Amino acid sequence: MTQFHAHRWIILALLLGAVAAVAGGVYRLGYRQALDSLAERSAADLALASDRVTTQLQVYQELAVLMADHPTLKRLDRAEARVAAQGLLREVADKTAALDVFFVDRAGRVVVAAEGVMGRDVTQSSYFHRAMQGALGTGYGVLQPDGRRAYIYAAPDFDVDGRVRGALVVVADVEDVEQTWRGSLPAVFFTNRGGEVFIANRRELLFWQRSAEGPGLSPPDGRQVALRAWMEGPHEIWDLRWSPYLPERALHQAVNLPQIGMVGEILVDVAPAQRLAGLQAAAMAAIVLALGAMLALALERRRTLAEANTVLESRVAARTRALSATNMRLTREVQERQEAEAALKRAQEELVQAGKLSALGQMSAGISHELNQPLMAIQQYAENGEAFVARGKPERAEENLGRISQMAGRMARIIKNLRAFARNESEPMGRVDLGQVIASAIELTEPRLRQDRVDLIWQPPAEPVFAWGGEVRLSQVFVNLINNAADAMLEQEQREIRIAIETREGEGGARLAVSVRDIGPGLKEPEKIFDPFYSTKAVGSSEGMGLGLSISYGLVQSFGGHIRGVNTGDGAEFTVELDRWRAQGGTDTQQQDEVA
Repeated sequence: MTQFHAHRWIILALLLGAVAAVAGGVYRLGYRQALDSLAERSAADLALASDRVTTQLQVYQELAVLMADHPTLKRLDRAEARVAAQGLLREVADKTAALDVFFVDRAGRVVVAAEGVMGRDVTQSSYFHRAMQGALGTGYGVLQPDGRRAYIYAAPDFDVDGRVRGALVVVADVEDVEQTWRGSLPAVFFTNRGGEVFIANRRELLFWQRSAEGPGLSPPDGRQVALRAWMEGPHEIWDLRWSPYLPERALHQAVNLPQIGMVGEILVDVAPAQRLAGLQAAAMAAIVLALGAMLALALERRRTLAEANTVLESRVAARTRALSATNMRLTREVQERQEAEAALKRAQEELVQAGKLSALGQMSAGISHELNQPLMAIQQYAENGEAFVARGKPERAEENLGRISQMAGRMARIIKNLRAFARNESEPMGRVDLGQVIASAIELTEPRLRQDRVDLIWQPPAEPVFAWGGEVRLSQVFVNLINNAADAMLEQEQREIRIAIETREGEGGARLAVSVRDIGPGLKEPEKIFDPFYSTKAVGSSEGMGLGLSISYGLVQSFGGHIRGVNTGDGAEFTVELDRWRAQGGTDTQQQDEVA
Protein backbone atom coordinates (compact mmCIF):
# COMPACT_ATOMS: atom_id res chain seq x y z
CA MET A 1 0.00 0.00 0.00
CA THR A 2 2.88 2.38 0.86
CA GLN A 3 4.50 1.71 -2.51
CA PHE A 4 1.18 2.37 -4.24
CA HIS A 5 0.83 5.76 -2.53
CA ALA A 6 4.46 6.67 -3.29
CA HIS A 7 3.95 5.74 -6.93
CA ARG A 8 0.83 7.91 -7.06
CA TRP A 9 2.69 10.91 -5.57
CA ILE A 10 5.49 10.49 -8.11
CA ILE A 11 2.97 10.52 -10.96
CA LEU A 12 1.32 13.62 -9.49
CA ALA A 13 4.69 15.40 -9.19
CA LEU A 14 5.57 14.51 -12.78
CA LEU A 15 2.20 15.78 -13.92
CA LEU A 16 2.63 19.10 -12.08
CA GLY A 17 6.15 19.46 -13.47
CA ALA A 18 4.88 18.85 -16.99
CA VAL A 19 2.11 21.41 -16.44
CA ALA A 20 4.61 23.99 -15.22
CA ALA A 21 6.98 23.35 -18.14
CA VAL A 22 4.21 23.54 -20.74
CA ALA A 23 2.67 26.66 -19.14
CA GLY A 24 6.08 28.35 -19.03
CA GLY A 25 6.76 27.54 -22.68
CA VAL A 26 3.31 28.73 -23.73
CA TYR A 27 3.75 31.94 -21.72
CA ARG A 28 7.10 32.59 -23.36
CA LEU A 29 5.81 31.92 -26.86
CA GLY A 30 2.58 33.84 -26.31
CA TYR A 31 4.49 36.79 -24.84
CA ARG A 32 6.81 36.88 -27.85
CA GLN A 33 3.89 36.73 -30.27
CA ALA A 34 1.99 39.43 -28.37
CA LEU A 35 5.13 41.62 -28.42
CA ASP A 36 5.43 41.10 -32.18
CA SER A 37 1.84 42.26 -32.66
CA LEU A 38 2.35 45.13 -30.20
CA ALA A 39 5.53 46.14 -32.04
CA GLU A 40 3.68 46.30 -35.36
CA ARG A 41 0.96 48.53 -33.90
CA SER A 42 3.44 50.74 -32.05
CA ALA A 43 5.55 51.12 -35.21
CA ALA A 44 2.44 52.28 -37.04
CA ASP A 45 1.61 54.71 -34.20
CA LEU A 46 5.16 56.05 -34.21
CA ALA A 47 5.09 56.48 -37.99
CA LEU A 48 1.77 58.30 -37.71
CA ALA A 49 3.07 60.65 -35.01
CA SER A 50 6.30 61.26 -36.94
CA ASP A 51 4.35 62.05 -40.09
CA ARG A 52 2.19 64.50 -38.14
CA VAL A 53 5.19 66.36 -36.74
CA THR A 54 7.18 66.46 -39.97
CA THR A 55 4.10 67.42 -42.01
CA GLN A 56 3.13 70.24 -39.66
CA LEU A 57 6.69 71.55 -39.54
CA GLN A 58 6.95 71.24 -43.31
CA VAL A 59 4.21 73.87 -43.57
CA TYR A 60 6.57 76.39 -42.00
CA GLN A 61 9.42 75.17 -44.21
CA GLU A 62 7.34 75.77 -47.34
CA LEU A 63 6.26 79.13 -45.94
CA ALA A 64 9.92 80.19 -45.57
CA VAL A 65 10.80 79.06 -49.10
CA LEU A 66 7.77 80.72 -50.69
CA MET A 67 8.08 84.01 -48.80
CA ALA A 68 11.86 84.41 -49.28
CA ASP A 69 11.57 86.05 -52.71
CA HIS A 70 8.38 88.01 -52.02
CA PRO A 71 8.45 91.34 -53.93
CA THR A 72 7.73 93.30 -50.75
CA LEU A 73 11.03 92.06 -49.25
CA LYS A 74 13.18 93.04 -52.25
CA ARG A 75 13.55 96.75 -51.34
CA LEU A 76 14.05 97.22 -47.61
CA ASP A 77 16.39 100.21 -47.83
CA ARG A 78 13.50 102.66 -47.46
CA ALA A 79 11.50 103.19 -44.29
CA GLU A 80 8.11 102.93 -45.96
CA ALA A 81 9.17 99.63 -47.60
CA ARG A 82 10.18 98.24 -44.18
CA VAL A 83 6.81 99.27 -42.71
CA ALA A 84 4.95 97.48 -45.53
CA ALA A 85 7.19 94.41 -45.11
CA GLN A 86 6.58 94.36 -41.36
CA GLY A 87 2.81 94.45 -41.95
CA LEU A 88 3.11 91.59 -44.42
CA LEU A 89 5.19 89.48 -42.03
CA ARG A 90 2.79 90.10 -39.16
CA GLU A 91 -0.15 89.05 -41.31
CA VAL A 92 1.66 85.87 -42.31
CA ALA A 93 2.59 85.11 -38.69
CA ASP A 94 -0.99 85.61 -37.51
CA LYS A 95 -2.46 83.37 -40.21
CA THR A 96 0.06 80.54 -39.76
CA ALA A 97 0.38 80.74 -35.93
CA ALA A 98 4.15 81.24 -36.27
CA LEU A 99 6.00 82.74 -33.29
CA ASP A 100 7.87 85.09 -35.59
CA VAL A 101 8.73 85.75 -39.23
CA PHE A 102 11.69 88.04 -39.97
CA PHE A 103 14.22 88.93 -42.67
CA VAL A 104 17.98 89.16 -42.04
CA ASP A 105 20.68 90.57 -44.26
CA ARG A 106 24.02 88.99 -45.08
CA ALA A 107 25.55 90.39 -41.91
CA GLY A 108 22.99 88.56 -39.74
CA ARG A 109 21.13 91.69 -38.68
CA VAL A 110 17.34 91.54 -38.47
CA VAL A 111 16.07 94.06 -41.02
CA VAL A 112 12.35 93.63 -40.41
CA ALA A 113 10.41 91.25 -38.13
CA ALA A 114 6.82 90.45 -37.26
CA GLU A 115 7.42 90.13 -33.48
CA GLY A 116 11.18 90.33 -32.89
CA VAL A 117 11.36 87.36 -30.52
CA MET A 118 14.85 86.36 -31.78
CA GLY A 119 16.57 89.69 -31.09
CA ARG A 120 18.39 91.88 -33.59
CA ASP A 121 21.35 89.65 -34.45
CA VAL A 122 21.42 85.96 -35.45
CA THR A 123 25.00 85.70 -36.69
CA GLN A 124 25.79 82.97 -34.14
CA SER A 125 22.98 80.64 -35.26
CA SER A 126 23.67 77.59 -37.38
CA TYR A 127 20.54 78.05 -39.47
CA PHE A 128 21.76 81.53 -40.55
CA HIS A 129 25.13 80.22 -41.72
CA ARG A 130 23.40 77.41 -43.57
CA ALA A 131 21.11 79.89 -45.36
CA MET A 132 24.09 82.09 -46.29
CA GLN A 133 25.53 79.08 -48.11
CA GLY A 134 22.42 79.01 -50.33
CA ALA A 135 20.70 76.07 -48.62
CA LEU A 136 17.70 75.75 -46.33
CA GLY A 137 18.77 76.25 -42.73
CA THR A 138 17.07 74.56 -39.78
CA GLY A 139 17.38 74.88 -36.04
CA TYR A 140 15.54 74.58 -32.77
CA GLY A 141 15.82 75.94 -29.27
CA VAL A 142 14.11 77.44 -26.23
CA LEU A 143 13.23 81.11 -26.39
CA GLN A 144 14.03 83.34 -23.47
CA PRO A 145 12.63 84.54 -21.18
CA ASP A 146 9.28 82.73 -21.62
CA GLY A 147 10.85 79.30 -22.26
CA ARG A 148 8.82 78.58 -25.39
CA ARG A 149 10.19 75.90 -27.69
CA ALA A 150 10.75 76.91 -31.31
CA TYR A 151 11.70 75.15 -34.51
CA ILE A 152 13.30 77.47 -37.05
CA TYR A 153 13.56 77.46 -40.86
CA ALA A 154 15.77 79.92 -42.77
CA ALA A 155 15.36 80.18 -46.55
CA PRO A 156 17.98 82.11 -48.57
CA ASP A 157 16.97 85.04 -50.78
CA PHE A 158 19.05 85.38 -53.95
CA ASP A 159 19.87 88.64 -55.70
CA VAL A 160 19.69 89.07 -59.46
CA ASP A 161 23.38 88.15 -59.74
CA GLY A 162 22.80 84.85 -57.93
CA ARG A 163 24.41 85.95 -54.64
CA VAL A 164 22.60 85.46 -51.35
CA ARG A 165 21.33 88.86 -50.22
CA GLY A 166 19.67 87.66 -47.03
CA ALA A 167 17.34 85.07 -45.56
CA LEU A 168 13.72 84.80 -44.49
CA VAL A 169 13.39 83.09 -41.11
CA VAL A 170 10.17 81.42 -39.86
CA VAL A 171 9.97 80.52 -36.16
CA ALA A 172 7.40 77.74 -35.53
CA ASP A 173 5.76 77.22 -32.14
CA VAL A 174 6.45 73.58 -31.19
CA GLU A 175 3.69 73.62 -28.58
CA ASP A 176 1.18 74.56 -31.26
CA VAL A 177 2.37 71.59 -33.35
CA GLU A 178 1.84 69.26 -30.38
CA GLN A 179 -1.77 70.34 -29.78
CA THR A 180 -3.28 68.16 -32.52
CA TRP A 181 -1.87 64.84 -31.26
CA ARG A 182 -1.15 65.32 -27.57
CA GLY A 183 -2.54 62.43 -25.53
CA SER A 184 -4.02 60.62 -28.56
CA LEU A 185 -1.30 57.96 -28.74
CA PRO A 186 1.01 56.09 -26.32
CA ALA A 187 3.95 58.06 -25.01
CA VAL A 188 5.71 59.48 -28.09
CA PHE A 189 8.66 61.87 -27.90
CA PHE A 190 11.33 63.30 -30.18
CA THR A 191 14.91 63.76 -29.00
CA ASN A 192 17.32 66.18 -30.60
CA ARG A 193 20.96 65.55 -31.45
CA GLY A 194 21.92 66.07 -27.83
CA GLY A 195 19.55 63.35 -26.64
CA GLU A 196 17.12 65.81 -25.04
CA VAL A 197 13.35 65.36 -25.35
CA PHE A 198 12.31 68.42 -27.33
CA ILE A 199 8.84 67.39 -28.61
CA ALA A 200 6.45 65.04 -26.79
CA ASN A 201 2.77 64.24 -26.44
CA ARG A 202 3.30 64.05 -22.66
CA ARG A 203 4.36 67.39 -21.15
CA GLU A 204 6.03 65.65 -18.21
CA LEU A 205 8.63 64.15 -20.58
CA LEU A 206 9.87 67.48 -21.94
CA PHE A 207 13.61 68.16 -21.53
CA TRP A 208 14.32 64.71 -20.08
CA GLN A 209 17.78 63.60 -21.17
CA ARG A 210 18.82 60.28 -22.65
CA SER A 211 21.01 58.54 -20.13
CA ALA A 212 24.67 58.08 -20.97
CA GLU A 213 24.74 54.86 -18.92
CA GLY A 214 22.33 52.93 -21.12
CA PRO A 215 18.71 52.87 -22.33
CA GLY A 216 16.23 55.10 -20.58
CA LEU A 217 15.74 58.77 -19.73
CA SER A 218 16.87 60.95 -16.86
CA PRO A 219 14.72 63.76 -15.44
CA PRO A 220 15.87 67.35 -16.00
CA ASP A 221 16.24 68.06 -12.27
CA GLY A 222 19.28 65.79 -11.95
CA ARG A 223 17.58 63.07 -9.86
CA GLN A 224 19.28 59.69 -9.97
CA VAL A 225 16.89 56.96 -11.12
CA ALA A 226 17.41 53.25 -11.60
CA LEU A 227 17.52 52.39 -15.29
CA ARG A 228 17.11 48.84 -16.51
CA ALA A 229 16.55 47.54 -20.01
CA TRP A 230 16.78 44.16 -21.68
CA MET A 231 16.06 42.49 -24.97
CA GLU A 232 13.04 40.21 -25.36
CA GLY A 233 13.92 38.57 -28.65
CA PRO A 234 14.24 41.44 -31.15
CA HIS A 235 12.35 43.85 -28.87
CA GLU A 236 13.81 46.32 -26.36
CA ILE A 237 11.96 46.47 -23.03
CA TRP A 238 12.40 49.38 -20.58
CA ASP A 239 11.75 49.21 -16.85
CA LEU A 240 10.07 52.57 -16.06
CA ARG A 241 9.04 52.14 -12.46
CA TRP A 242 10.73 55.46 -11.68
CA SER A 243 8.07 57.53 -13.52
CA PRO A 244 4.41 57.80 -12.40
CA TYR A 245 3.40 59.03 -15.85
CA LEU A 246 4.73 56.08 -17.84
CA PRO A 247 3.94 52.33 -17.81
CA GLU A 248 6.02 50.19 -15.46
CA ARG A 249 7.34 48.13 -18.36
CA ALA A 250 7.23 49.42 -21.88
CA LEU A 251 8.22 48.35 -25.38
CA HIS A 252 10.64 50.94 -26.79
CA GLN A 253 11.00 51.69 -30.49
CA ALA A 254 12.79 54.49 -32.31
CA VAL A 255 12.99 55.85 -35.84
CA ASN A 256 15.47 58.35 -37.24
CA LEU A 257 13.97 61.52 -38.75
CA PRO A 258 16.75 63.26 -40.67
CA GLN A 259 14.31 65.70 -42.28
CA ILE A 260 13.87 67.45 -38.91
CA GLY A 261 17.17 66.35 -37.33
CA MET A 262 15.57 64.33 -34.51
CA VAL A 263 14.83 60.76 -33.42
CA GLY A 264 11.21 59.73 -32.91
CA GLU A 265 10.64 57.30 -30.02
CA ILE A 266 7.62 55.53 -28.53
CA LEU A 267 6.95 53.70 -25.25
CA VAL A 268 4.04 51.22 -25.26
CA ASP A 269 2.79 49.42 -22.18
CA VAL A 270 3.48 45.65 -22.36
CA ALA A 271 0.99 44.80 -19.60
CA PRO A 272 -1.71 43.73 -22.14
CA ALA A 273 0.83 41.40 -23.78
CA GLN A 274 1.71 39.95 -20.38
CA ARG A 275 -1.96 39.45 -19.50
CA LEU A 276 -2.63 37.78 -22.84
CA ALA A 277 0.36 35.46 -22.43
CA GLY A 278 -0.73 34.72 -18.86
CA LEU A 279 -4.23 33.81 -20.01
CA GLN A 280 -2.83 31.56 -22.72
CA ALA A 281 -0.50 29.85 -20.23
CA ALA A 282 -3.33 29.41 -17.71
CA ALA A 283 -5.60 27.98 -20.39
CA MET A 284 -2.90 25.57 -21.52
CA ALA A 285 -2.19 24.56 -17.89
CA ALA A 286 -5.88 23.87 -17.38
CA ILE A 287 -5.97 21.82 -20.58
CA VAL A 288 -2.89 19.80 -19.57
CA LEU A 289 -4.34 19.21 -16.11
CA ALA A 290 -7.62 18.11 -17.63
CA LEU A 291 -5.81 15.82 -20.05
CA GLY A 292 -3.75 14.40 -17.19
CA ALA A 293 -6.86 13.75 -15.14
CA MET A 294 -8.54 12.17 -18.10
CA LEU A 295 -5.47 10.01 -18.74
CA ALA A 296 -5.44 8.86 -15.13
CA LEU A 297 -9.13 8.08 -15.27
CA ALA A 298 -8.61 6.25 -18.56
CA LEU A 299 -5.85 4.11 -17.06
CA GLU A 300 -8.03 3.35 -14.05
CA ARG A 301 -10.93 2.27 -16.22
CA ARG A 302 -8.90 0.49 -18.87
CA ARG A 303 -9.43 -2.96 -17.40
CA THR A 304 -13.16 -2.42 -17.02
CA LEU A 305 -13.42 -1.20 -20.59
CA ALA A 306 -11.42 -4.18 -21.85
CA GLU A 307 -13.96 -6.52 -20.30
CA ALA A 308 -16.85 -4.53 -21.70
CA ASN A 309 -15.19 -4.45 -25.11
CA THR A 310 -15.72 -8.18 -25.64
CA VAL A 311 -19.43 -7.84 -24.98
CA LEU A 312 -19.64 -4.81 -27.24
CA GLU A 313 -17.85 -6.60 -30.06
CA SER A 314 -20.39 -9.39 -30.05
CA ARG A 315 -23.24 -6.88 -30.02
CA VAL A 316 -21.63 -4.85 -32.81
CA ALA A 317 -21.24 -7.95 -34.95
CA ALA A 318 -24.92 -8.79 -34.53
CA ARG A 319 -25.94 -5.21 -35.18
CA THR A 320 -23.70 -5.08 -38.26
CA ARG A 321 -25.42 -8.11 -39.74
CA ALA A 322 -28.81 -6.54 -39.10
CA LEU A 323 -27.70 -3.22 -40.62
CA SER A 324 -26.28 -5.01 -43.68
CA ALA A 325 -29.63 -6.70 -44.28
CA THR A 326 -31.45 -3.38 -43.80
CA ASN A 327 -29.01 -1.65 -46.15
CA MET A 328 -29.63 -4.20 -48.88
CA ARG A 329 -33.39 -3.76 -48.48
CA LEU A 330 -33.04 0.02 -48.64
CA THR A 331 -30.83 -0.28 -51.73
CA ARG A 332 -33.53 -2.29 -53.50
CA GLU A 333 -36.19 0.23 -52.45
CA VAL A 334 -34.05 3.13 -53.72
CA GLN A 335 -33.55 1.37 -57.04
CA GLU A 336 -37.27 0.71 -57.36
CA ARG A 337 -38.03 4.35 -56.51
CA GLN A 338 -35.53 5.57 -59.11
CA GLU A 339 -37.09 3.31 -61.74
CA ALA A 340 -40.56 4.60 -60.79
CA GLU A 341 -39.37 8.21 -61.03
CA ALA A 342 -37.83 7.53 -64.44
CA ALA A 343 -41.08 5.96 -65.62
CA LEU A 344 -43.04 8.90 -64.25
CA LYS A 345 -40.74 11.35 -66.03
CA ARG A 346 -41.17 9.46 -69.32
CA ALA A 347 -44.94 9.48 -68.83
CA GLN A 348 -44.90 13.22 -68.14
CA GLU A 349 -42.83 13.85 -71.27
CA GLU A 350 -45.21 11.71 -73.32
CA LEU A 351 -48.16 13.58 -71.82
CA VAL A 352 -46.58 16.92 -72.74
CA GLN A 353 -45.95 15.71 -76.27
CA ALA A 354 -49.52 14.39 -76.47
CA GLY A 355 -50.80 17.78 -75.36
CA LYS A 356 -48.84 19.48 -78.13
CA LEU A 357 -50.12 17.04 -80.73
CA SER A 358 -53.66 17.55 -79.42
CA ALA A 359 -53.25 21.31 -79.81
CA LEU A 360 -51.90 20.79 -83.32
CA GLY A 361 -54.93 18.64 -84.11
CA GLN A 362 -57.26 21.41 -83.00
CA MET A 363 -55.38 23.94 -85.15
CA SER A 364 -54.93 21.64 -88.15
CA ALA A 365 -57.92 22.95 -90.12
CA GLY A 366 -56.83 26.57 -89.86
CA ILE A 367 -53.17 25.74 -90.54
CA SER A 368 -54.14 23.67 -93.61
CA HIS A 369 -56.07 26.68 -94.87
CA GLU A 370 -53.09 28.93 -94.16
CA LEU A 371 -50.84 26.64 -96.23
CA ASN A 372 -53.39 25.92 -98.99
CA GLN A 373 -54.16 29.58 -99.62
CA PRO A 374 -50.49 30.55 -100.39
CA LEU A 375 -50.12 27.44 -102.56
CA MET A 376 -53.11 28.42 -104.68
CA ALA A 377 -51.82 31.99 -104.85
CA ILE A 378 -48.38 30.75 -105.90
CA GLN A 379 -49.96 28.70 -108.69
CA GLN A 380 -51.99 31.69 -109.86
CA TYR A 381 -49.01 34.07 -109.76
CA ALA A 382 -46.86 31.54 -111.63
CA GLU A 383 -49.46 31.19 -114.41
CA ASN A 384 -49.83 34.97 -114.61
CA GLY A 385 -46.07 35.38 -114.76
CA GLU A 386 -45.83 32.88 -117.58
CA ALA A 387 -48.49 34.81 -119.49
CA PHE A 388 -46.73 38.14 -118.88
CA VAL A 389 -43.45 36.71 -120.18
CA ALA A 390 -45.23 35.42 -123.27
CA ARG A 391 -46.69 38.91 -123.84
CA GLY A 392 -43.31 40.58 -123.44
CA LYS A 393 -44.06 42.20 -120.05
CA PRO A 394 -41.08 41.13 -117.90
CA GLU A 395 -41.71 43.83 -115.25
CA ARG A 396 -45.16 42.37 -114.50
CA ALA A 397 -43.67 38.88 -114.47
CA GLU A 398 -40.99 40.09 -112.00
CA GLU A 399 -43.72 41.52 -109.76
CA ASN A 400 -45.49 38.13 -109.70
CA LEU A 401 -42.22 36.37 -108.90
CA GLY A 402 -41.74 38.70 -105.91
CA ARG A 403 -45.21 37.85 -104.63
CA ILE A 404 -44.43 34.13 -105.08
CA SER A 405 -41.26 34.64 -102.94
CA GLN A 406 -43.31 36.37 -100.21
CA MET A 407 -45.85 33.52 -100.19
CA ALA A 408 -43.06 30.94 -99.99
CA GLY A 409 -41.47 32.83 -97.05
CA ARG A 410 -44.81 32.91 -95.25
CA MET A 411 -45.26 29.15 -95.72
CA ALA A 412 -41.68 28.50 -94.52
CA ARG A 413 -42.31 30.55 -91.37
CA ILE A 414 -45.53 28.64 -90.60
CA ILE A 415 -43.81 25.27 -91.15
CA LYS A 416 -40.83 26.35 -88.99
CA ASN A 417 -43.12 27.26 -86.10
CA LEU A 418 -45.00 23.96 -86.47
CA ARG A 419 -41.79 21.93 -86.46
CA ALA A 420 -40.46 23.81 -83.41
CA PHE A 421 -43.77 23.39 -81.59
CA ALA A 422 -44.10 19.68 -82.40
CA ARG A 423 -40.57 18.59 -81.51
CA ASN A 424 -39.85 16.95 -78.15
CA GLU A 425 -37.60 19.48 -76.42
CA SER A 426 -34.71 17.86 -74.52
CA GLU A 427 -32.31 20.79 -74.21
CA PRO A 428 -31.68 22.25 -70.74
CA MET A 429 -33.46 25.41 -69.67
CA GLY A 430 -31.79 28.72 -70.32
CA ARG A 431 -32.37 32.22 -71.69
CA VAL A 432 -35.64 32.61 -73.62
CA ASP A 433 -36.87 35.73 -75.42
CA LEU A 434 -40.36 35.95 -73.94
CA GLY A 435 -41.67 38.30 -76.63
CA GLN A 436 -40.48 35.95 -79.39
CA VAL A 437 -42.09 32.93 -77.69
CA ILE A 438 -45.46 34.72 -77.47
CA ALA A 439 -45.15 35.85 -81.09
CA SER A 440 -44.56 32.23 -82.18
CA ALA A 441 -47.60 31.04 -80.19
CA ILE A 442 -49.73 33.78 -81.76
CA GLU A 443 -48.54 32.83 -85.24
CA LEU A 444 -49.46 29.17 -84.61
CA THR A 445 -52.96 30.07 -83.37
CA GLU A 446 -53.58 32.89 -85.85
CA PRO A 447 -55.44 30.75 -88.44
CA ARG A 448 -57.82 29.39 -85.80
CA LEU A 449 -58.38 32.90 -84.33
CA ARG A 450 -59.09 34.32 -87.79
CA GLN A 451 -61.49 31.50 -88.56
CA ASP A 452 -63.40 32.02 -85.28
CA ARG A 453 -63.27 35.86 -85.67
CA VAL A 454 -61.34 36.40 -82.42
CA ASP A 455 -59.59 39.76 -82.03
CA LEU A 456 -56.10 39.44 -80.51
CA ILE A 457 -54.61 42.56 -78.87
CA TRP A 458 -50.88 42.23 -78.32
CA GLN A 459 -48.14 44.88 -78.30
CA PRO A 460 -44.64 43.30 -78.58
CA PRO A 461 -42.00 44.83 -76.25
CA ALA A 462 -39.58 47.34 -77.76
CA GLU A 463 -36.56 45.49 -76.32
CA PRO A 464 -35.99 41.74 -75.79
CA VAL A 465 -37.34 40.44 -72.48
CA PHE A 466 -35.35 37.42 -71.34
CA ALA A 467 -36.89 34.82 -69.02
CA TRP A 468 -35.68 31.52 -67.55
CA GLY A 469 -37.28 28.48 -69.19
CA GLY A 470 -37.52 26.31 -72.30
CA GLU A 471 -38.60 27.89 -75.57
CA VAL A 472 -40.72 25.00 -76.95
CA ARG A 473 -42.42 24.24 -73.61
CA LEU A 474 -43.21 27.91 -72.98
CA SER A 475 -44.67 28.15 -76.50
CA GLN A 476 -46.93 25.19 -75.69
CA VAL A 477 -48.15 26.93 -72.51
CA PHE A 478 -49.19 30.08 -74.37
CA VAL A 479 -50.75 28.09 -77.25
CA ASN A 480 -52.89 26.25 -74.68
CA LEU A 481 -53.91 29.50 -72.95
CA ILE A 482 -54.82 31.21 -76.26
CA ASN A 483 -56.82 28.19 -77.48
CA ASN A 484 -58.66 27.91 -74.15
CA ALA A 485 -59.53 31.61 -74.26
CA ALA A 486 -60.86 31.24 -77.82
CA ASP A 487 -62.88 28.13 -76.84
CA ALA A 488 -64.48 30.01 -73.94
CA MET A 489 -65.92 32.69 -76.29
CA LEU A 490 -67.33 30.48 -79.07
CA GLU A 491 -70.93 30.94 -77.89
CA GLN A 492 -70.87 34.76 -78.00
CA GLU A 493 -70.69 37.36 -80.76
CA GLN A 494 -67.87 39.58 -79.42
CA ARG A 495 -64.56 37.78 -78.97
CA GLU A 496 -61.37 39.43 -77.76
CA ILE A 497 -58.08 38.26 -76.22
CA ARG A 498 -55.51 40.60 -74.63
CA ILE A 499 -51.88 39.57 -73.98
CA ALA A 500 -49.46 41.76 -72.00
CA ILE A 501 -46.05 41.50 -70.33
CA GLU A 502 -45.24 43.41 -67.16
CA THR A 503 -42.80 43.36 -64.23
CA ARG A 504 -44.14 42.60 -60.76
CA GLU A 505 -42.37 42.90 -57.42
CA GLY A 506 -42.52 39.89 -55.11
CA GLU A 507 -40.81 38.47 -52.06
CA GLY A 508 -37.98 37.07 -54.18
CA GLY A 509 -37.53 40.24 -56.22
CA ALA A 510 -38.85 41.41 -59.58
CA ARG A 511 -40.48 38.74 -61.80
CA LEU A 512 -41.94 38.76 -65.32
CA ALA A 513 -45.71 38.30 -65.58
CA VAL A 514 -47.55 37.44 -68.83
CA SER A 515 -51.35 37.86 -68.69
CA VAL A 516 -53.79 36.26 -71.19
CA ARG A 517 -57.25 37.80 -70.72
CA ASP A 518 -60.53 37.08 -72.49
CA ILE A 519 -64.08 38.51 -72.31
CA GLY A 520 -65.84 35.14 -72.03
CA PRO A 521 -68.16 33.81 -69.33
CA GLY A 522 -65.29 33.31 -66.84
CA LEU A 523 -64.22 30.30 -64.76
CA LYS A 524 -66.91 28.22 -63.08
CA GLU A 525 -64.63 26.58 -60.52
CA PRO A 526 -61.29 28.47 -60.42
CA GLU A 527 -59.89 26.19 -57.74
CA LYS A 528 -60.16 23.09 -60.02
CA ILE A 529 -58.94 24.45 -63.35
CA PHE A 530 -55.45 22.92 -63.05
CA ASP A 531 -56.69 19.47 -61.98
CA PRO A 532 -56.05 16.73 -64.58
CA PHE A 533 -59.07 15.78 -66.72
CA TYR A 534 -61.11 18.71 -65.41
CA SER A 535 -63.09 20.24 -68.30
CA THR A 536 -66.26 22.28 -68.74
CA LYS A 537 -66.79 20.92 -72.28
CA ALA A 538 -69.31 18.24 -73.17
CA VAL A 539 -68.35 14.66 -72.32
CA GLY A 540 -67.07 12.82 -75.39
CA SER A 541 -66.46 16.02 -77.40
CA SER A 542 -63.42 16.37 -79.60
CA GLU A 543 -62.30 19.55 -77.92
CA GLY A 544 -59.93 17.80 -75.48
CA MET A 545 -59.76 15.79 -72.26
CA GLY A 546 -59.05 18.57 -69.76
CA LEU A 547 -55.24 18.09 -69.74
CA GLY A 548 -54.13 21.38 -71.35
CA LEU A 549 -54.10 23.51 -68.19
CA SER A 550 -52.72 20.66 -66.08
CA ILE A 551 -49.84 20.24 -68.54
CA SER A 552 -49.26 24.01 -68.61
CA TYR A 553 -49.21 24.09 -64.80
CA GLY A 554 -46.53 21.38 -64.69
CA LEU A 555 -44.42 23.10 -67.38
CA VAL A 556 -44.47 26.48 -65.64
CA GLN A 557 -43.63 24.84 -62.29
CA SER A 558 -40.63 23.12 -63.92
CA PHE A 559 -39.26 26.57 -64.81
CA GLY A 560 -39.59 27.72 -61.20
CA GLY A 561 -42.56 29.89 -62.18
CA HIS A 562 -46.21 30.11 -61.21
CA ILE A 563 -49.49 30.15 -63.14
CA ARG A 564 -52.93 31.12 -61.84
CA GLY A 565 -56.37 31.88 -63.23
CA VAL A 566 -58.95 34.31 -61.87
CA ASN A 567 -62.26 35.86 -62.88
CA THR A 568 -62.09 39.56 -63.73
CA GLY A 569 -65.82 40.34 -63.81
CA ASP A 570 -65.97 40.48 -67.60
CA GLY A 571 -64.04 37.31 -68.40
CA ALA A 572 -61.11 35.21 -67.21
CA GLU A 573 -57.45 36.08 -66.87
CA PHE A 574 -54.53 33.65 -66.69
CA THR A 575 -51.18 34.97 -65.43
CA VAL A 576 -47.84 33.21 -65.93
CA GLU A 577 -45.06 34.46 -63.62
CA LEU A 578 -41.47 33.61 -64.60
CA ASP A 579 -38.04 34.43 -63.23
CA ARG A 580 -35.87 36.84 -65.14
CA TRP A 581 -32.91 35.20 -66.80
CA ARG A 582 -29.76 35.83 -64.82
CA ALA A 583 -26.20 34.91 -65.74
CA GLN A 584 -24.05 32.85 -63.37
CA GLY A 585 -23.08 34.97 -60.36
CA GLY A 586 -26.57 36.47 -60.00
CA THR A 587 -26.13 39.52 -62.24
CA ASP A 588 -28.70 40.47 -64.84
CA THR A 589 -27.09 40.40 -68.23
CA GLN A 590 -30.07 42.23 -69.59
CA GLN A 591 -31.40 45.01 -67.39
CA GLN A 592 -35.11 45.00 -68.26
CA ASP A 593 -36.37 47.41 -65.62
CA GLU A 594 -39.36 48.42 -67.73
CA VAL A 595 -41.31 46.28 -70.15
CA ALA A 596 -43.08 48.06 -72.98
